[in-house]
Amino acid sequence: MPFIVNTDRDREDMLRSIGAASFDDLIADIPQEIRLQRALDLFPALGEQEVMKLLEGLASANRSSAGYVSYLGGGSYDHFIPSAIRSIVSRSEFYTAYTPYQAEVSQGTLQAIYEYQSMMCRLYGMDVANASMYDGATALAEAVLMAMNVTGREQVVLAGSMNPYTVSVLKTYLEASGHGVILQNRLEDGIGSLDGLKELVGDRVAAVVVQQPNFYGSLEEVEAIGAEARRSGALFVVSADPLSLGILAAPGSYGADIAVGEGQPLGNHQNFGGPYLGIFTVRQAYVRKIPGRLVGMTKDRDGNDGFILTLQTREQHIRREKATSNICTNQALCALQAAVYLSLLGKEGIREVAEQCALKAHYLAGAISELPGYRLMFGSPFFREFVLDTPLPAAEIIGALLDKGIFAGYDLSACGGNGLLVAVTEKRTRAELDSFVQALAAL
Repeated sequence: MPFIVNTDRDREDMLRSIGAASFDDLIADIPQEIRLQRALDLFPALGEQEVMKLLEGLASANRSSAGYVSYLGGGSYDHFIPSAIRSIVSRSEFYTAYTPYQAEVSQGTLQAIYEYQSMMCRLYGMDVANASMYDGATALAEAVLMAMNVTGREQVVLAGSMNPYTVSVLKTYLEASGHGVILQNRLEDGIGSLDGLKELVGDRVAAVVVQQPNFYGSLEEVEAIGAEARRSGALFVVSADPLSLGILAAPGSYGADIAVGEGQPLGNHQNFGGPYLGIFTVRQAYVRKIPGRLVGMTKDRDGNDGFILTLQTREQHIRREKATSNICTNQALCALQAAVYLSLLGKEGIREVAEQCALKAHYLAGAISELPGYRLMFGSPFFREFVLDTPLPAAEIIGALLDKGIFAGYDLSACGGNGLLVAVTEKRTRAELDSFVQALAAL
């Protein structure tokens, strides 16, 4: 499908064929006040060598975790990615493959998705997983819509602290669907109040949602939250960090009906915020309500294993009024990266990475807490992230440490909170952690 520039004659022919006299007629429904009223501010035409130099210069202005020591978190993490992952996923049969509609010619892609689904089921302790969500935020939003579809109810309770950007996506989904009321539980010491939850959960609640670990890195009391959801007949929806499951209990073990997550920590680069991978798993009882793409394994007429797209409940495949979702993207490459990552590390490797994150985070938190004016904002247990109450504004600390080659963390005032959110991954060395403490002490 080569790119060939359209001529003026081509454009005239296309406009004529659709009954438009001009391009302005084509966009007549777009209000004048939101149209660009000037020519695009583009660079002059350049040769390939000059373009490469220009783009390299622009790229060099970026500050990335490749050249800085990163303590940024809040949903995107600087984990080590084995070089074998790029070697495998860059093979043309994976890298250029698109949606596998024709199963007979897509067996490799379908098997890769099936293996990914199987790994997610084991990791999350659930029965069924799909491979078709944009990212963790949209996976959660789809989970809530599914809970409403299953229960016929329209209220959603957020049991604890959740990523505010994920909540924003959820609100957008519910607004677009024309229904849904979000009830936010009050927080105590950085986690959801169980007494507050009991006051919110009633017979109109479709889903009780919890993030584990939560946005502040703290561990919610998920078993008690799940019990409260079941008491009211609501579905229990858990958004769990997949890497944390190396040492934390799987959502299926404490009764999750739907378990979702952001797959970026599993072998996917931070990529300026995307593309990422939405993990979506459910109990077998809800398999026919699951949105998106699902790959199954069967036998051909000769008895050989074969892979197929099954339970295709998207509006592209069945009548729109019966569709469970309009999700139609293909995140198979990101899913493949996650599957390769899990395969390379194995059960023990995932546990070791999770343990290193937790141990290093607690070492750093303890060292910083000994500095004058610094303390942990919350006393609740945490995994790899924690919130600092600081003697200087978080933005000031972040700006000062940039000059020392350190991304100090995330300023929670950017989303209406207080403090500095610090994330520690297995990549951080003892020397880097000590240097961070020394840099804070020098401010």
